Amino acid sequence: MNSEPDNCAAPSVPPEAAGGQNHGDGWHFSHFDHQPRTRIVFGENSIDRVGEFAKELGAGRVLLVTDPGIVSAGHAGRVHRILEAAGLHVTLFDQVRENPTTRCIDQCVGLAKTAGIDAIVGLGGGSSMDTAKGCNFILTNGGRIEDYWGVGKATRPMLPLIAIPTTAGTGSECQSAALIAHEETHQKMACLDPKAAACIAILDPLLTLSQPPSVTAHTGVDAIAHAVETAVTKKRNPLSLMYSREAFRLTTTGLPRVLSQPSDLEARGRMALGAALAGVAIENSMLGAAHAAANPLTAHYGVVHGEAVGIMLPLVVRFNAADPAAQRAYADLASSSEIARFKDGLDTAVEALIARLESLLNTARISRSLEDCGVERSMIPTLAQEASKQWTAGFNPRAISVQDFEALYEAAFSRRGDGDAPQSVSEK
Repeated sequence: MNSEPDNCAAPSVPPEAAGGQNHGDGWHFSHFDHQPRTRIVFGENSIDRVGEFAKELGAGRVLLVTDPGIVSAGHAGRVHRILEAAGLHVTLFDQVRENPTTRCIDQCVGLAKTAGIDAIVGLGGGSSMDTAKGCNFILTNGGRIEDYWGVGKATRPMLPLIAIPTTAGTGSECQSAALIAHEETHQKMACLDPKAAACIAILDPLLTLSQPPSVTAHTGVDAIAHAVETAVTKKRNPLSLMYSREAFRLTTTGLPRVLSQPSDLEARGRMALGAALAGVAIENSMLGAAHAAANPLTAHYGVVHGEAVGIMLPLVVRFNAADPAAQRAYADLASSSEIARFKDGLDTAVEALIARLESLLNTARISRSLEDCGVERSMIPTLAQEASKQWTAGFNPRAISVQDFEALYEAAFSRRGDGDAPQSVSEK
């Protein structure tokens, strides 16, 4: 990893740099080097401070990166006005598309070069954040996005970035990764570098009120999946677990309320903060097989990411639970969230966790099987091969082969259970 300081934080150890020991009592004692990179500002109308924050970062000419839906919702215009009121020149790039490609990044870079910008504001969902980060890579370090596929490939400082999520799901506002697809091959490239992380993340729950119900559901499921997977990866450590547990608690209680009462601002706040904390957990522990299995489904069939990962998550939990350390980690997550008790046994706790996940997925109206998504069984070998090559598969707590992925996809053609929506300990 390059040792130069980035735009707003000290360098840190790359994600691969972690080892650990399990001392038999469930305590996963591992080495970690945690350098908080992103300042988190949370609260209603906190977006009104974006001009103040941009000036603190030395900005004069700002690139505002967003998508047409955010423009239509009025959020982009509001941010534009706030930045201009602070005396900043603003250039708008509003052509972000879902699952951004290299072509989208090149378009953004072209506009940024013409405008001579010195700071970036990413406004929207994960795609806006990825586009902003991808643009930042090329604008400051040159070359193509393919040059940054991997970890720590940027050699020069990057421009300060302010991230303002309007969804509660990806946690990209608290991550140093940009996920960009190749325009022609559709291969997704994860580009990670501490210098790409946002200097400031503004979490304003009011902005999420404009989300369509389907977006609320899919992004919320993604946030829950982040909390579950980060809690068990090979890289988990005591600090990342703290973020995973709190993210899981906030999102699993917040999502049903938001779906039934979309205007519940307190629940919206739970989701916004939970998603961000899960993003911090990802920075420290990465993700696992559920995300590895989800990406080929999106690439080949256009299955929305949150839906794809939701379909695969309970199956991956059951697969991983065959590993004693992972089983205990899942049981710990269930216990800390008052879904089950340790004293009732690890098997019982894991099954209670799976049941709760199934119930949440059904509440979110996530498809119950791959067949419901139009996936063809004949594609299982291809999907499995691609899943096994996903970077996140290497962090899964249990070693997973192509054959294992084939079995998971085959199982995903059977309809998911109803879940028993078990009562929490506090409700019993």
